Amino acid sequence: MRWPIRRTFFGPERWDPFEEIRRTQERLNQLFEDFMPMEEWGWGGRVYTPAVDIKEEDDKLVVTTDLPGINKEDVEINLKEDMLEIKAKTGKEKETEEEGYIRRERAYTQFYRAVRLPTSVKEEGSTAKLENGVLTITLPKMQLEAPTKKIAIE
Repeated sequence: MRWPIRRTFFGPERWDPFEEIRRTQERLNQLFEDFMPMEEWGWGGRVYTPAVDIKEEDDKLVVTTDLPGINKEDVEINLKEDMLEIKAKTGKEKETEEEGYIRRERAYTQFYRAVRLPTSVKEEGSTAKLENGVLTITLPKMQLEAPTKKIAIE
């Protein structure tokens, strides 16, 4: 079978369907990466970096992120100056007996996200709630008093 010839800037080029399939697979992989990005760690595990929404209201910031399948005991939230750090992990263990031996399968998932907050917040009065796989963090804004400046009249 002869492949069709495609004209390019550099001259005629044969069309390779396998190359087209490879490029399509790369584009699909990029779409999944954009939806739920992951990082490879040295020991072979994967860490998901979930999307974070930050909503600024009058006197507070409301941060939401999706943490599906995570219990509240497995979530750690740290606040350092204007950085909010969210860590979560979950593990599942499955045990089955097969032909006289026991097989155990384990699956671990970790989530990690650190974001710079748009304004200063205070730790006192901050709350966090995990409901139906959605983590909502409410952070009160720090009230900065602007010093009053007088202008002298000439």
